[in-house]
Formats: sequence, C-alpha cells, structure tokens
Amino acid sequence: MNLEILGRGMKLALAGLALAASTSGAALAQSGDEVTLRWALWDWDKVAYYKPLIEAYQAKNPNVKFEHIDLGSQDYQQMIATQLAGGSKDIDIVTVKDVPNYTNLIRAGSIMDLSGYMKEANIDPASFGGLAEEMTVDGKLYSLPFRSDFWVVYYNKDIFDKAGVAYPTNDMTWAQFDETAQKLAGGMGANRTYGALLHTWRSTVQLAGIQDGQHTLAGPDYAFLKPWYERALKLQQDGVVPSYATLKTSNTHYSGPFFNGTVGMLPMGTWFVGTQIAKVASGESKSKNWGIAKLPHPEGVAAGTTAAQISGLSVNSNSNHKEEVLDFIKFVTSSEGASIIASTGTIPTVRTPEVTAKIASLPGFPQDETSTGALEPGKSYLEMAVTPNAARIEVILNRAHDSLMTDNISIDDGLKEMTDGVKAIK
Repeated sequence: MNLEILGRGMKLALAGLALAASTSGAALAQSGDEVTLRWALWDWDKVAYYKPLIEAYQAKNPNVKFEHIDLGSQDYQQMIATQLAGGSKDIDIVTVKDVPNYTNLIRAGSIMDLSGYMKEANIDPASFGGLAEEMTVDGKLYSLPFRSDFWVVYYNKDIFDKAGVAYPTNDMTWAQFDETAQKLAGGMGANRTYGALLHTWRSTVQLAGIQDGQHTLAGPDYAFLKPWYERALKLQQDGVVPSYATLKTSNTHYSGPFFNGTVGMLPMGTWFVGTQIAKVASGESKSKNWGIAKLPHPEGVAAGTTAAQISGLSVNSNSNHKEEVLDFIKFVTSSEGASIIASTGTIPTVRTPEVTAKIASLPGFPQDETSTGALEPGKSYLEMAVTPNAARIEVILNRAHDSLMTDNISIDDGLKEMTDGVKAIK
C-alpha cells in the first residue's frame, strides 16, 4: 500500500484542529481530582518529544500526572502485548510503534475503537493527510497517528572529510552508497571506522526492495529481496559495516556507534533527528559535525523515494481513565501538539511547509542545502501494509532475517522460508 506523505489535507489540519487544541482538556483542567496516566512507550531518555508534550499538557491540566513505562524499542511489540495480556489495567496510553504492532493489538482486543470518539470530538480524518484511512481496519480506527516518519541517511562529516570523500547527495543510488561506505571504512581496534551501519532491524536490508513500488513486504513471494541480502552480506563480510551477530548479541542501539563517531553513514528514520540534536547539545554525541540526505534509491527509481512509518496513540481497552487518555491523545494530535513535536526535530503527522521550516531552523539542525532538502521526501511507501496478518508476517520475516544475517541459512533457503511461512498464514 503506498502513500504520498506530504501535503494532503495539512492546511485543513491546522484550521480544523486549532479549536480542538484550544479547548482540549478544558473539562479536565476544571476538575480537582488528580489522575495518573500510565504511558507505555520506548526509549524515554532518547526520544525528545515525550517530556515537552507532557509538560505542555500539564500546564493546562495540572491535575493530570504521568508515569512512563519504557518497554524498549527492540522488543516493544512483544513487551506491550505481554503487558496488556489478560485485560491488564496497568497501562492507560498505548503508543503504537508500527503497522504490525497496530494490527497485533487490534487482533488481541487490547486497544479501543476511536471512530465514535472522533465523530463526537469533531476530529476530521482529513486532518491526518490520508493516514487515518491507511490505518482503518474494517471501517474502524484504533489509533490516532501523531508521527509520520520516513527513512533518510545520517552521516558524519568529519569522517568524510578525513577520508577525502564527497558528502552524500539527495540523489544517491544504493550502489553509490556502498561504494562510498567502502572508501570510508578503515583503521583497527579502537580506531576502527565503519563506512556505514546496518542496524539489526530487517528494514535496513529489506526496504530497498520495496522502493520500486512493485513489491510489498506483505508477501507472499520474497524472491525480490535476493540482491539486497547479497549486498548486505557482502558489506558485512568485507568489514564495511559492523557484524550483525555482534550488534545483536551486544544489544547495541543504533544510536551508539553514530554517537561515538565510529560509523560514516546510518540509514535510519527521521525520528532520530531530534535525538541527535539533543545528544549533541548534551555532549553525549561526538558526531557534532553531521548531516542528513535522502534515502538512497535503486537504479531506475526516482530520487527521494523512501519508506514511511506511522506511529499513533491508542487507549487501553481496559483502562480506568479512558476519558482522560482520549483528551491527551486529542491534544497530541492537534496543531499545537504537532508544533511541539516539530520543535524537537521530529516529523509530526500534521505537516505544513511552516512545520518543516521549523525543524530545519532548529538550533543544532545541520544548516546545509542537502540536509534541508532531505526533509522533503518524494514518493513514500509504508514499510508494511495495514493487513490483519501484519504481525504474524513480521514474526516470519524477522526469524528468517536473523538466520540470513548470521549465515545460518542460505539466501535462497531464507527467502523460501519467508515465502512458505507467509503463504501458510490463513
């Protein structure tokens, strides 16, 4: 399922949601009853927008307190399913990480249908620029999208300068990316530099295969991924990228090597922009001289073509504070919430040229033409189509990906395992 990320309905969003933002929480603010909302999320200390959103909301609703439950990014889908199992009321706000996570929560009955609330609260689906339709399942919407990220490449300019290599452009093919990574790699031991980092997520290998718009990771045939696994394994064997097995066993977060200044390039989502800015400011990231470029593309595919991911907020079906959670979600997905999210360098769902300009003008954002241009993606495809089987497909793809990247199975057998496994889903 493809998606034109930019532009659709965004001006309507600002107009239609401005009133909602101004009145959000009015009833709660007048109430003297203190309420604590438990928010399930990931990477509390790395994601820049959590605290500003909470602070802005509490300024209007001082009686509402928040307790964050950090379930980690690596195993979030499994952890949130476990936390909500058996009708648990220990969580109120559920953050939806991706499509498989979303469909898995729907199948389990863990999150509430928000369709009726949207009508009661006069929230126009057009406010989300087509994303509400993308997330609708059997006529029902279970999460309001607040973030719409897409993939780019982060790069360390100091490593490029030291190697005498030209910076990435916004029209770079994957072949050019690999050639550049080869030139950047070098050194030994503590002084070793990798040309790039392919994080352990299957996305870092597989997304290149869907940029042509002719294939989808929903299956059922995965033979089209063969050249991309051949490429990834070669980069690994040549020492151009860190070993998948090492990253996996050490549970290395993708930010670590980039913060430490040991990788030249990092394909990752725009959600990392705000984190990198914040960590440079705090001194935790040594990659102070950095930039971003549009995601590389296969030969014959238009520059700027990328993969998109949506994140949303949902209500635990068994929460005792549904009304309060709905009010907070309404605030986060309003134009005011979008402005707060953008102020941290993160791409909100409500996106206008003004919001994009706000991100580009943030202190710490790289002030070069390529980086600014990278914020304007071209054609975007959802990483995984919204299908009832998305979560089960994800399990099959992840298992085979792990076997492939650790050389425990041949590429042909690994792709056959994906195909046979997905075809067997009923």
